[in-house]
Amino acid sequence: MPIYEFKCKECGHEFEIIMRASASKEEVTCPKCHAKNPDRLMSAFSSGSSSSGGFSASSSCGSSAFS
Repeated sequence: MPIYEFKCKECGHEFEIIMRASASKEEVTCPKCHAKNPDRLMSAFSSGSSSSGGFSASSSCGSSAFS
C-alpha cells in the first residue's frame, strides 16, 4: 500500500498515512487536532535501476550515498 502525505487545513500539521489507493481522503483525520478532509501533498520519491550488474539509485532529495 502506498504512503500518502497530508497537511491539516485547520492546524497545519503534516503527517503520513499508509492507505489503499482506492480509499477516500475524506476518511482521513488529522492525528493532532482530529479535523477531517486534510490536503494531500505531492510526495518526493526515489527510484533505482540496474545497469551493468550494479545498482544505481537516484533521488529527488539531493545527493545519495549510492552515487
